[in-house]
Parts: sequence; structure tokens; C-alpha cells
Amino acid sequence: MTALAILWQRHRLLLGGFLGATLIALFFAARFLLSVLYWSDPAHRNQPLEGWMTIGYIAHSYEVPRDRLIEILDLRPPDNPDRKTRPTLERIARDRGQPLDALEKDIEAAIAQLRAEEQAR
Repeated sequence: MTALAILWQRHRLLLGGFLGATLIALFFAARFLLSVLYWSDPAHRNQPLEGWMTIGYIAHSYEVPRDRLIEILDLRPPDNPDRKTRPTLERIARDRGQPLDALEKDIEAAIAQLRAEEQAR
């Protein structure tokens, strides 16, 4: 008998737990690898701002601290708990009652400010 068959006969719960843990580890390893491959592509750096982007995506693309970007833009979490916690630029502009172009200019100014602060260090 093979070792796997013996394990299955004697330790089904243990083998099932091990296989489950292995699948979970493979899932997170694949997710990590895809993220590394995506962000290592220079085409994803300093992308022009678009309405579908989130603040986190922009912070990652422009290599600025997300929390500081949120602070400078004076963004607050939505009061309604049913709303997404990661709104797009289109939703942020709509909630603020301003055009998307104006929000994009505010974000570009905030990014420039954060980069200037980083250079001053």
C-alpha cells in the first residue's frame, strides 16, 4: 500500500486538514505572485487617473502612502455601512458634488505634495 493510502485509512481528518491547508496556502501564493507580476510591470506605474480607480490603487501606482493621500484629500469613510469601503474616483466625485476632472486635479496636487515631502527628507 502506498503511504497516501495508509494515511487516508488511518488519519483521514489529519490528511483532509493538511490538504485544506495546502490549498489555502496555494491560493495565497498565487494571489501574491499575480500581485507581484502586475505591479512589477512599469505600465502600471504612474498611470493617468481614471474614474474606475480607487485611492488605494492610485497610492500604489504613484508610490505614495495611502493614508496620507486620504488625509490630504480629506476623505472620510461613508456614513452608510452598506456602501463600499473602497469607492472609485467617480463615486467620490459624485458624493462630493464635484466634476471628476476637479477631483483628479486635487489628487495630482496631493501626489505632488507627498512626493515633495518625501524628497525633503
